[in-house]
Amino acid sequence: MIQIAIMGLGTVGTGVAKVVAENARQIERKLGEPLQVKTILVRHFKDGPYRQLMTDDFAKIEEDDAIRVVVETIGGVEAAYEYTKRALNAGKHVVTANKQLVAERGCELLALAKKRGVSYLFEASVGGGIPVLHPLTQCMAANRIDEVYGILNGTTNYILTQMVRTGAFFSDALREAQQKGYAEADPTADVEGIDAGRKICILADLAFGHQVNPADVPMEGISKLSLRDVKIAQRAGYRVKLLGRAVRLSGGRTAYVAPHLIPEERPLASVDGVFNAIVVRGNATGEVMFYGQGAGELPTASACVADVMEALQASPRRDEIGWEADPAGFQDPRELQSRHYFRIDGSLTDAAMAFGKVEVLSEDGETAFLTEPISGLEAAERARGLRVLSCMRVLG
Repeated sequence: MIQIAIMGLGTVGTGVAKVVAENARQIERKLGEPLQVKTILVRHFKDGPYRQLMTDDFAKIEEDDAIRVVVETIGGVEAAYEYTKRALNAGKHVVTANKQLVAERGCELLALAKKRGVSYLFEASVGGGIPVLHPLTQCMAANRIDEVYGILNGTTNYILTQMVRTGAFFSDALREAQQKGYAEADPTADVEGIDAGRKICILADLAFGHQVNPADVPMEGISKLSLRDVKIAQRAGYRVKLLGRAVRLSGGRTAYVAPHLIPEERPLASVDGVFNAIVVRGNATGEVMFYGQGAGELPTASACVADVMEALQASPRRDEIGWEADPAGFQDPRELQSRHYFRIDGSLTDAAMAFGKVEVLSEDGETAFLTEPISGLEAAERARGLRVLSCMRVLG
């Protein structure tokens, strides 16, 4: 009997306990012996099917030699970081879905795990139920990864989908997402791009092998996005999506989160609702897309339990999972070139005077247009004399 512990009994923690119980036969067949949740760390005791497993004393997990893997689903950094360090130092594997902790402290915790001869795994931290980190670091290991980008947040994708399908304003679509349980009561991390920003940092860390600090990554969400821009884009054959994007550059790398116009013929444009999609571009494979449910109790728990099983079966070959702590080489994403979408309070003449050749999408007192490929810095400079109502990149 293999015994594990869970830290936190929220959505994901509960899901882990359910997956271990409901899929016991399949898990036992692959591990060669049964897997059992022995202890669950909680802040407050509550009645339910797991009441007899609960403790509020982490030492009962830390000092229990029978517990081989700890699944961290607390969230945040402070307590999760402290307990993760203690578990690793106690010689236990740790699995997590905590994107903030991995983005901010993952490099340090991976080094500690290696020192202690255990695993620190976090497949669920980026794509929820979508397997992407293992393919990125294993299946595409023969590639130089040049770019990773995608729809990394289901809440914002649901809101944008409703704005397109029903013509809902942002505030109404957000309220609906909250009623359906897709958005938290405080949706800031989702709608302001913070959640997607943490995820793109982890992807960039693994893809490029160097630390990308979340504080250095510009994160723009969708809270200021106008329904007018969504409709203009739709009529012109584009879809507006919130993308996290990390790009290898000559002598460095960059990453950011922002709304983009995506041509409707691109597969990413058709990813709707709460679904996520991540595109990895390798120099040998070209673009490979991973698609599925990026959050939720059982999809995320599935990825956690898969990591538990991998940790228990791990070989020394796991040493290549990690990145260097040095953040040097991170460049301003505004240096990237792309077409830009602008909507201005002005005429086509104003647009042409500032940008030269443009593609007009709408002209009715306000003017919406696409520029030729230019850097973000140049776009901002040229737009300085215009009354800009909105601006977005276009995914090439």
